[in-house]
Amino acid sequence: MKRTAVAVSAVVLLLPLSACGGDAEAGDGSTVTVTVGYQSKTINTVTAGTLLRSLGYFEKQLTSLGDGRTYKVVWQDYATGAPITAQMTAGKIDIGSMGDFPLLINAARGKQLNRPTHLVSVTGYNLRGGLNTIVTAPGSGLTSLKDLKGKKVSTSVGSAADGTLVRALQRAGIDPNDGIEKLNQQPAVGASALAAGSADALSQFVAWPGLLTYQGKAKALYDGAQLNLPTFHGVAAREDFAKDRPAVLEAFLKAQAQATDYLNTHPVAAAERVARATGLPAEVVYLYNGAHGISTFDPAVKPQLVSALKQDVSVLKAAKLTGDVDVDAFVDDQYVKKALGASYGKQLAATPPAAASEVWPKAAQETRTFKSPAELLTYVAVHPDGIRAAYVPDANTGTLWFADKAVWVTDGEKLLPFVAPATAQAYVDRHDGARVITYADALERAS
Repeated sequence: MKRTAVAVSAVVLLLPLSACGGDAEAGDGSTVTVTVGYQSKTINTVTAGTLLRSLGYFEKQLTSLGDGRTYKVVWQDYATGAPITAQMTAGKIDIGSMGDFPLLINAARGKQLNRPTHLVSVTGYNLRGGLNTIVTAPGSGLTSLKDLKGKKVSTSVGSAADGTLVRALQRAGIDPNDGIEKLNQQPAVGASALAAGSADALSQFVAWPGLLTYQGKAKALYDGAQLNLPTFHGVAAREDFAKDRPAVLEAFLKAQAQATDYLNTHPVAAAERVARATGLPAEVVYLYNGAHGISTFDPAVKPQLVSALKQDVSVLKAAKLTGDVDVDAFVDDQYVKKALGASYGKQLAATPPAAASEVWPKAAQETRTFKSPAELLTYVAVHPDGIRAAYVPDANTGTLWFADKAVWVTDGEKLLPFVAPATAQAYVDRHDGARVITYADALERAS
Protein backbone atom coordinates (compact mmCIF):
# COMPACT_ATOMS: atom_id res chain seq x y z
CA MET A 1 0.00 0.00 0.00
CA LYS A 2 1.47 3.32 -1.05
CA ARG A 3 2.21 5.75 1.72
CA THR A 4 0.69 9.21 1.53
CA ALA A 5 1.20 10.38 5.10
CA VAL A 6 3.11 13.60 5.53
CA ALA A 7 6.14 13.61 7.78
CA VAL A 8 6.69 16.92 9.49
CA SER A 9 10.15 17.83 10.70
CA ALA A 10 11.24 20.12 13.48
CA VAL A 11 13.20 23.26 12.70
CA VAL A 12 16.32 21.87 11.10
CA LEU A 13 19.00 24.51 11.08
CA LEU A 14 21.52 21.76 11.77
CA LEU A 15 20.12 19.30 9.24
CA PRO A 16 22.62 18.35 6.52
CA LEU A 17 21.81 20.45 3.50
CA SER A 18 21.94 17.41 1.22
CA ALA A 19 18.60 16.35 2.72
CA CYS A 20 16.84 19.46 1.48
CA GLY A 21 14.94 19.90 -1.76
CA GLY A 22 14.56 16.80 -3.89
CA ASP A 23 13.41 13.21 -4.12
CA ALA A 24 14.70 10.11 -2.37
CA GLU A 25 13.53 6.56 -2.87
CA ALA A 26 11.54 5.25 0.10
CA GLY A 27 10.49 1.61 -0.12
CA ASP A 28 8.09 1.05 -2.98
CA GLY A 29 7.31 4.74 -3.41
CA SER A 30 9.04 8.08 -3.58
CA THR A 31 9.68 10.58 -0.81
CA VAL A 32 9.67 14.22 -1.80
CA THR A 33 11.38 16.64 0.57
CA VAL A 34 10.14 20.22 0.37
CA THR A 35 12.25 22.80 2.18
CA VAL A 36 10.65 26.04 3.31
CA GLY A 37 12.74 28.96 4.54
CA TYR A 38 10.94 31.37 6.84
CA GLN A 39 11.52 34.00 9.53
CA SER A 40 9.55 33.08 12.63
CA LYS A 41 9.94 36.46 14.32
CA THR A 42 9.32 38.50 11.19
CA ILE A 43 5.62 38.21 11.88
CA ASN A 44 4.58 39.85 8.64
CA THR A 45 5.34 36.48 7.03
CA VAL A 46 3.38 34.21 9.40
CA THR A 47 0.86 33.03 6.80
CA ALA A 48 3.76 31.47 4.87
CA GLY A 49 5.81 30.56 7.95
CA THR A 50 5.11 30.49 11.68
CA LEU A 51 1.30 30.40 11.64
CA LEU A 52 1.14 28.17 8.58
CA ARG A 53 3.53 25.71 10.18
CA SER A 54 1.62 25.62 13.45
CA LEU A 55 -1.67 24.92 11.67
CA GLY A 56 -0.26 22.10 9.52
CA TYR A 57 -2.18 23.23 6.46
CA PHE A 58 0.67 22.70 4.00
CA GLU A 59 1.17 19.12 5.11
CA LYS A 60 -2.57 18.48 4.80
CA GLN A 61 -2.63 19.95 1.31
CA LEU A 62 0.25 17.70 0.28
CA THR A 63 -1.55 14.65 1.65
CA SER A 64 -4.60 15.56 -0.40
CA LEU A 65 -2.55 15.39 -3.63
CA GLY A 66 -2.98 11.62 -3.48
CA ASP A 67 -0.17 10.99 -5.93
CA GLY A 68 1.36 8.02 -4.10
CA ARG A 69 4.29 10.00 -2.75
CA THR A 70 5.30 10.66 0.83
CA TYR A 71 6.01 14.34 1.41
CA LYS A 72 8.42 15.56 4.04
CA VAL A 73 8.30 19.28 4.85
CA VAL A 74 11.48 20.75 6.29
CA TRP A 75 11.06 24.17 7.93
CA GLN A 76 14.21 26.27 8.25
CA ASP A 77 14.00 29.37 10.45
CA TYR A 78 16.21 32.44 9.91
CA ALA A 79 16.46 35.95 11.34
CA THR A 80 16.55 37.73 7.95
CA GLY A 81 15.98 37.05 4.28
CA ALA A 82 19.66 37.02 3.23
CA PRO A 83 20.46 33.43 4.31
CA ILE A 84 17.22 32.22 2.76
CA THR A 85 18.32 33.71 -0.56
CA ALA A 86 21.76 32.08 -0.19
CA GLN A 87 20.15 28.69 0.35
CA MET A 88 17.66 29.16 -2.47
CA THR A 89 20.34 30.04 -4.99
CA ALA A 90 22.30 26.99 -3.79
CA GLY A 91 19.27 24.82 -4.56
CA LYS A 92 18.75 23.96 -0.90
CA ILE A 93 15.54 25.88 -0.16
CA ASP A 94 12.54 25.55 -2.45
CA ILE A 95 10.20 28.21 -1.08
CA GLY A 96 11.14 31.23 1.05
CA SER A 97 9.44 34.28 2.53
CA MET A 98 11.08 37.68 3.03
CA GLY A 99 10.59 41.44 2.74
CA ASP A 100 10.42 43.53 -0.41
CA PHE A 101 14.06 44.67 -0.46
CA PRO A 102 15.42 41.15 0.24
CA LEU A 103 13.09 39.87 -2.49
CA LEU A 104 14.83 42.13 -5.00
CA ILE A 105 18.21 40.87 -3.85
CA ASN A 106 16.80 37.35 -4.18
CA ALA A 107 15.84 38.13 -7.78
CA ALA A 108 19.24 39.64 -8.56
CA ARG A 109 21.23 36.78 -7.01
CA GLY A 110 19.08 34.18 -8.71
CA LYS A 111 19.70 35.70 -12.11
CA GLN A 112 23.40 36.23 -11.42
CA LEU A 113 23.94 32.61 -10.35
CA ASN A 114 21.66 31.17 -13.04
CA ARG A 115 19.26 29.97 -10.32
CA PRO A 116 16.26 32.17 -11.11
CA THR A 117 13.55 32.71 -8.53
CA HIS A 118 10.13 34.32 -8.69
CA LEU A 119 7.80 36.24 -6.41
CA VAL A 120 4.74 33.99 -6.28
CA SER A 121 2.56 35.54 -3.56
CA VAL A 122 2.35 38.21 -0.88
CA THR A 123 2.06 37.62 2.87
CA GLY A 124 1.45 40.92 4.72
CA TYR A 125 1.65 44.51 3.49
CA ASN A 126 1.07 48.11 4.50
CA LEU A 127 0.23 50.47 1.68
CA ARG A 128 1.78 53.48 3.46
CA GLY A 129 4.99 51.82 4.70
CA GLY A 130 4.09 51.39 8.38
CA LEU A 131 5.86 48.04 8.75
CA ASN A 132 9.19 49.78 9.38
CA THR A 133 9.87 52.18 12.24
CA ILE A 134 12.85 54.15 13.54
CA VAL A 135 13.12 54.08 17.33
CA THR A 136 15.41 55.61 19.94
CA ALA A 137 16.19 54.80 23.56
CA PRO A 138 13.44 55.70 26.07
CA GLY A 139 15.46 58.51 27.62
CA SER A 140 16.80 59.88 24.35
CA GLY A 141 16.54 63.59 23.63
CA LEU A 142 16.14 62.91 19.90
CA THR A 143 12.72 64.02 18.69
CA SER A 144 12.96 64.18 14.90
CA LEU A 145 14.87 62.78 11.94
CA LYS A 146 16.96 65.94 11.70
CA ASP A 147 18.34 65.09 15.14
CA LEU A 148 19.95 61.97 13.64
CA LYS A 149 22.56 63.99 11.75
CA GLY A 150 26.00 62.78 12.85
CA LYS A 151 24.47 60.05 15.04
CA LYS A 152 24.99 56.29 15.04
CA VAL A 153 22.02 54.47 13.56
CA SER A 154 21.71 50.68 13.52
CA THR A 155 19.89 48.91 10.70
CA SER A 156 20.24 45.82 8.52
CA VAL A 157 21.66 46.94 5.18
CA GLY A 158 19.64 45.56 2.30
CA SER A 159 16.48 45.22 4.38
CA ALA A 160 13.22 47.13 3.95
CA ALA A 161 14.01 48.91 7.22
CA ASP A 162 17.23 50.22 5.71
CA GLY A 163 15.24 51.40 2.71
CA THR A 164 12.92 53.31 5.03
CA LEU A 165 15.91 54.87 6.79
CA VAL A 166 17.52 55.96 3.52
CA ARG A 167 14.34 57.51 2.14
CA ALA A 168 13.40 59.18 5.42
CA LEU A 169 16.84 60.74 5.79
CA GLN A 170 16.77 61.99 2.21
CA ARG A 171 13.42 63.68 2.82
CA ALA A 172 14.87 65.27 5.96
CA GLY A 173 17.78 66.66 3.95
CA ILE A 174 20.37 64.30 5.42
CA ASP A 175 22.77 62.32 3.23
CA PRO A 176 22.09 58.66 4.15
CA ASN A 177 25.72 57.78 3.46
CA ASP A 178 27.65 60.66 5.00
CA GLY A 179 25.09 62.32 7.26
CA ILE A 180 24.94 59.51 9.81
CA GLU A 181 27.18 56.68 10.98
CA LYS A 182 25.30 53.62 9.82
CA LEU A 183 25.81 50.41 11.79
CA ASN A 184 25.02 47.33 9.70
CA GLN A 185 23.66 44.92 12.30
CA GLN A 186 21.20 42.08 12.69
CA PRO A 187 18.00 43.21 14.47
CA ALA A 188 18.85 41.58 17.80
CA VAL A 189 22.36 43.06 17.75
CA GLY A 190 20.96 46.48 16.93
CA ALA A 191 18.50 46.22 19.81
CA SER A 192 21.38 45.44 22.16
CA ALA A 193 23.39 48.35 20.75
CA LEU A 194 20.49 50.71 21.38
CA ALA A 195 20.16 49.48 24.96
CA ALA A 196 23.91 49.81 25.55
CA GLY A 197 24.05 53.32 24.12
CA SER A 198 26.40 52.36 21.30
CA ALA A 199 23.63 53.21 18.81
CA ASP A 200 21.55 56.39 18.99
CA ALA A 201 18.68 54.99 16.97
CA LEU A 202 17.49 51.76 15.40
CA SER A 203 15.65 51.36 12.08
CA GLN A 204 14.06 47.94 11.84
CA PHE A 205 11.20 45.92 10.43
CA VAL A 206 8.30 44.17 12.08
CA ALA A 207 8.20 43.16 14.92
CA TRP A 208 11.30 44.74 16.50
CA PRO A 209 10.12 48.36 16.89
CA GLY A 210 6.82 47.29 18.45
CA LEU A 211 8.53 44.73 20.67
CA LEU A 212 11.14 47.14 22.04
CA THR A 213 8.51 49.84 22.57
CA TYR A 214 6.19 47.40 24.36
CA GLN A 215 9.07 46.32 26.61
CA GLY A 216 9.88 49.93 27.47
CA LYS A 217 13.28 49.64 25.77
CA ALA A 218 12.58 52.11 22.96
CA LYS A 219 10.28 54.87 21.80
CA ALA A 220 9.25 55.73 18.27
CA LEU A 221 11.09 58.48 16.43
CA TYR A 222 9.71 58.00 12.90
CA ASP A 223 6.69 56.14 11.56
CA GLY A 224 7.57 54.55 8.22
CA ALA A 225 4.03 55.25 7.01
CA GLN A 226 5.02 58.91 6.75
CA LEU A 227 6.74 57.94 3.49
CA ASN A 228 3.39 56.84 2.05
CA LEU A 229 5.12 54.12 0.04
CA PRO A 230 3.92 50.50 0.21
CA THR A 231 6.01 47.91 2.04
CA PHE A 232 5.33 44.19 2.04
CA HIS A 233 6.68 40.69 2.52
CA GLY A 234 6.18 37.93 0.04
CA VAL A 235 6.91 34.37 -1.01
CA ALA A 236 9.60 33.48 -3.53
CA ALA A 237 10.08 30.10 -5.17
CA ARG A 238 12.90 28.68 -7.25
CA GLU A 239 11.98 28.60 -10.91
CA ASP A 240 13.18 25.01 -11.37
CA PHE A 241 11.19 23.85 -8.34
CA ALA A 242 8.04 25.60 -9.58
CA LYS A 243 8.36 23.96 -13.00
CA ASP A 244 9.23 20.52 -11.63
CA ARG A 245 6.70 20.54 -8.78
CA PRO A 246 3.83 22.89 -9.76
CA ALA A 247 1.31 20.86 -7.76
CA VAL A 248 3.47 21.17 -4.64
CA LEU A 249 3.81 24.93 -5.05
CA GLU A 250 0.08 25.21 -5.64
CA ALA A 251 -0.50 23.18 -2.47
CA PHE A 252 1.68 25.61 -0.54
CA LEU A 253 -0.22 28.62 -1.86
CA LYS A 254 -3.57 27.01 -1.08
CA ALA A 255 -2.31 26.36 2.42
CA GLN A 256 -1.11 29.96 2.69
CA ALA A 257 -4.58 31.14 1.68
CA GLN A 258 -6.09 28.93 4.39
CA ALA A 259 -3.70 30.36 6.98
CA THR A 260 -4.61 33.87 5.82
CA ASP A 261 -8.29 33.11 6.25
CA TYR A 262 -7.60 31.74 9.74
CA LEU A 263 -5.64 34.87 10.71
CA ASN A 264 -8.33 37.20 9.39
CA THR A 265 -11.17 35.22 10.98
CA HIS A 266 -9.47 34.46 14.32
CA PRO A 267 -6.98 37.31 14.84
CA VAL A 268 -6.63 36.88 18.61
CA ALA A 269 -6.20 33.10 18.38
CA ALA A 270 -3.69 33.57 15.57
CA ALA A 271 -1.71 36.06 17.65
CA GLU A 272 -1.64 33.61 20.55
CA ARG A 273 -0.43 30.81 18.25
CA VAL A 274 2.37 32.94 16.84
CA ALA A 275 3.32 34.11 20.32
CA ARG A 276 3.66 30.52 21.56
CA ALA A 277 5.80 29.57 18.57
CA THR A 278 8.11 32.59 18.69
CA GLY A 279 8.28 33.70 22.30
CA LEU A 280 7.07 37.16 21.26
CA PRO A 281 4.39 38.75 23.44
CA ALA A 282 0.97 38.15 21.93
CA GLU A 283 0.20 41.85 22.46
CA VAL A 284 3.05 42.73 20.07
CA VAL A 285 1.98 40.15 17.51
CA TYR A 286 -1.54 41.57 17.58
CA LEU A 287 -0.23 45.12 17.05
CA TYR A 288 0.93 44.03 13.61
CA ASN A 289 -1.32 41.07 12.76
CA GLY A 290 -4.59 41.98 14.47
CA ALA A 291 -7.95 42.86 12.97
CA HIS A 292 -6.84 46.47 12.46
CA GLY A 293 -3.12 45.81 12.74
CA ILE A 294 -0.30 47.46 10.87
CA SER A 295 -0.15 44.51 8.45
CA THR A 296 -2.87 43.47 6.04
CA PHE A 297 -2.64 39.85 4.93
CA ASP A 298 -3.61 38.81 1.41
CA PRO A 299 -1.73 36.46 -0.97
CA ALA A 300 -2.73 38.43 -4.06
CA VAL A 301 0.14 40.20 -5.85
CA LYS A 302 -1.35 43.68 -6.01
CA PRO A 303 -0.22 46.14 -8.71
CA GLN A 304 0.56 48.77 -6.03
CA LEU A 305 3.07 46.41 -4.45
CA VAL A 306 4.71 45.56 -7.77
CA SER A 307 4.98 49.28 -8.51
CA ALA A 308 6.59 49.87 -5.11
CA LEU A 309 9.04 47.05 -5.78
CA LYS A 310 10.14 48.80 -8.96
CA GLN A 311 10.76 52.01 -7.00
CA ASP A 312 12.85 50.08 -4.46
CA VAL A 313 15.39 49.02 -7.11
CA SER A 314 17.00 52.47 -7.22
CA VAL A 315 17.68 52.38 -3.46
CA LEU A 316 19.46 49.04 -3.70
CA LYS A 317 21.41 50.16 -6.75
CA ALA A 318 22.57 53.29 -4.94
CA ALA A 319 23.79 51.08 -2.09
CA LYS A 320 25.59 48.88 -4.66
CA LEU A 321 23.65 45.85 -3.46
CA THR A 322 22.15 45.07 -6.87
CA GLY A 323 22.24 46.25 -10.44
CA ASP A 324 19.08 46.56 -12.50
CA VAL A 325 16.34 44.11 -11.57
CA ASP A 326 13.65 43.11 -14.06
CA VAL A 327 10.74 43.20 -11.64
CA ASP A 328 8.17 42.20 -14.26
CA ALA A 329 10.16 39.05 -15.04
CA PHE A 330 10.58 38.31 -11.32
CA VAL A 331 6.87 38.54 -10.50
CA ASP A 332 4.96 35.40 -11.44
CA ASP A 333 1.46 35.17 -10.01
CA GLN A 334 0.23 32.31 -12.21
CA TYR A 335 0.52 29.80 -9.37
CA VAL A 336 -1.36 31.86 -6.79
CA LYS A 337 -4.02 32.68 -9.38
CA LYS A 338 -4.55 28.97 -9.93
CA ALA A 339 -4.46 28.23 -6.20
CA LEU A 340 -7.07 30.89 -5.34
CA GLY A 341 -9.21 30.35 -8.40
CA ALA A 342 -12.23 32.60 -8.84
CA SER A 343 -11.51 34.49 -5.61
CA TYR A 344 -8.22 35.90 -6.91
CA GLY A 345 -9.78 38.88 -8.66
CA LYS A 346 -11.75 39.78 -5.55
CA GLN A 347 -8.67 39.59 -3.36
CA LEU A 348 -6.69 41.63 -5.86
CA ALA A 349 -9.22 44.44 -5.51
CA ALA A 350 -9.58 44.17 -1.72
CA THR A 351 -8.48 47.11 0.43
CA PRO A 352 -7.16 47.17 4.01
CA PRO A 353 -9.71 47.52 6.81
CA ALA A 354 -10.35 51.03 8.10
CA ALA A 355 -8.19 52.16 11.00
CA ALA A 356 -9.81 51.64 14.40
CA SER A 357 -9.05 51.76 18.11
CA GLU A 358 -9.06 48.41 19.91
CA VAL A 359 -8.87 47.15 23.47
CA TRP A 360 -7.85 43.61 24.34
CA PRO A 361 -9.44 42.92 27.74
CA LYS A 362 -7.69 40.48 30.05
CA ALA A 363 -8.76 36.85 29.64
CA ALA A 364 -10.78 37.77 26.54
CA GLN A 365 -10.71 35.81 23.29
CA GLU A 366 -11.68 38.82 21.21
CA THR A 367 -11.01 42.54 21.26
CA ARG A 368 -13.39 45.48 21.55
CA THR A 369 -13.41 48.12 18.82
CA PHE A 370 -14.15 51.81 19.38
CA LYS A 371 -15.13 54.57 16.97
CA SER A 372 -12.48 56.96 18.27
CA PRO A 373 -9.35 57.02 20.41
CA ALA A 374 -11.26 59.16 22.94
CA GLU A 375 -13.90 56.44 23.35
CA LEU A 376 -11.13 53.89 23.88
CA LEU A 377 -9.55 56.09 26.55
CA THR A 378 -12.90 56.38 28.33
CA TYR A 379 -13.18 52.59 28.45
CA VAL A 380 -9.59 52.16 29.64
CA ALA A 381 -10.08 54.78 32.36
CA VAL A 382 -13.09 52.85 33.70
CA HIS A 383 -11.29 49.47 33.53
CA PRO A 384 -7.73 50.31 34.68
CA ASP A 385 -6.95 46.78 35.82
CA GLY A 386 -8.81 44.90 33.14
CA ILE A 387 -6.80 45.79 30.05
CA ARG A 388 -4.32 43.46 28.42
CA ALA A 389 -3.48 45.91 25.62
CA ALA A 390 -4.96 49.03 24.05
CA TYR A 391 -4.25 50.14 20.49
CA VAL A 392 -4.91 53.42 18.69
CA PRO A 393 -4.28 54.52 15.07
CA ASP A 394 -1.98 57.44 14.34
CA ALA A 395 -4.11 60.50 13.58
CA ASN A 396 -2.24 61.09 10.29
CA THR A 397 -1.09 57.73 8.97
CA GLY A 398 -3.47 55.27 10.61
CA THR A 399 -0.53 53.21 11.88
CA LEU A 400 -1.67 51.26 14.93
CA TRP A 401 0.33 51.83 18.12
CA PHE A 402 0.08 51.05 21.80
CA ALA A 403 -2.15 53.67 23.42
CA ASP A 404 0.15 54.11 26.41
CA LYS A 405 3.19 54.54 24.13
CA ALA A 406 1.60 57.02 21.71
CA VAL A 407 2.22 60.77 21.75
CA TRP A 408 -1.10 62.41 22.70
CA VAL A 409 -2.36 65.80 21.60
CA THR A 410 -5.37 67.68 22.94
CA ASP A 411 -7.14 70.02 20.54
CA GLY A 412 -10.36 71.37 22.01
CA GLU A 413 -12.52 68.32 22.58
CA LYS A 414 -10.28 66.13 20.45
CA LEU A 415 -7.76 63.62 21.83
CA LEU A 416 -5.38 62.62 19.04
CA PRO A 417 -2.68 59.93 19.15
CA PHE A 418 0.54 59.95 17.11
CA VAL A 419 3.27 57.34 16.76
CA ALA A 420 6.14 59.85 16.66
CA PRO A 421 6.80 63.12 18.52
CA ALA A 422 7.66 65.11 15.39
CA THR A 423 4.28 64.47 13.75
CA ALA A 424 2.48 65.33 16.98
CA GLN A 425 4.42 68.58 17.22
CA ALA A 426 3.71 69.34 13.57
CA TYR A 427 -0.01 69.05 14.30
CA VAL A 428 0.33 71.34 17.32
CA ASP A 429 2.20 73.90 15.23
CA ARG A 430 -0.67 73.99 12.71
CA HIS A 431 -3.52 74.21 15.22
CA ASP A 432 -3.86 77.08 17.67
CA GLY A 433 -4.60 75.87 21.17
CA ALA A 434 -3.46 72.31 20.54
CA ARG A 435 -0.75 70.90 22.78
CA VAL A 436 1.04 67.66 23.60
CA ILE A 437 -0.10 65.96 26.82
CA THR A 438 0.84 62.82 28.70
CA TYR A 439 -1.05 59.55 28.43
CA ALA A 440 -2.19 59.99 32.02
CA ASP A 441 -3.61 63.42 31.15
CA ALA A 442 -5.34 61.97 28.10
CA LEU A 443 -6.98 59.29 30.28
CA GLU A 444 -8.10 61.88 32.79
CA ARG A 445 -9.60 64.09 30.09
CA ALA A 446 -11.49 61.11 28.66
CA SER A 447 -12.84 59.86 31.97
